[in-house]
Amino acid sequence: MTTARLGESDTDGDDERAESIEIGRRLKHLRTVRGLTITELAGSSGVSAGRISQIERGQSNPSINTLQKLRAVLGVTLWAFLEDDGAAATRESPYVRRRENRPRIISGTNQFTKELLSPTDNDELRFMILTLPPNAESDDVLTGPGDKGGYVLSGKVSLTIGNETLEIREGDSFQFRSTIAHHISNPWQDEAKVLWIINIRDSHV
Repeated sequence: MTTARLGESDTDGDDERAESIEIGRRLKHLRTVRGLTITELAGSSGVSAGRISQIERGQSNPSINTLQKLRAVLGVTLWAFLEDDGAAATRESPYVRRRENRPRIISGTNQFTKELLSPTDNDELRFMILTLPPNAESDDVLTGPGDKGGYVLSGKVSLTIGNETLEIREGDSFQFRSTIAHHISNPWQDEAKVLWIINIRDSHV
């Protein structure tokens, strides 16, 4: 299982540096197989050439927002930065993702975690488990064409959709257009887990 702790500053600690190196290696591979220079990728993505160079060398830990800008130009999903193409070949079926092969992204405050459940072969429907420790919240929620929905497996979360903020408790479900600005957090003292489902019309996640 691959885990990435995403931020906007240089990484601290051996584990986080190793994760940054892996993301950088995959970014460089995706860029080079498409025949793009760092300067060309920078011009198309709005991420500076210096920043891209730092990421590729494992010297900077990118945020989801930064990877989102890069993946849009490269024509991949965010998960492409966390999983090699060869990883799919180790699974016995394109219809199954084994528990031990789930890539994870840790971002936001207090170790907010996204754990991919859907097989990478499915580019239109994605589902994942969000784990929100006490006081955790998302910081890089992506919007785009499609729909999002979910089911609270345990605990409860605060979900803001547009101008409405809702308390979603264990056993509750929800659904909304992903073009609407939204935000999820856990202001309570118990961990919350959410099954998060995305119907993608543009592969922005």
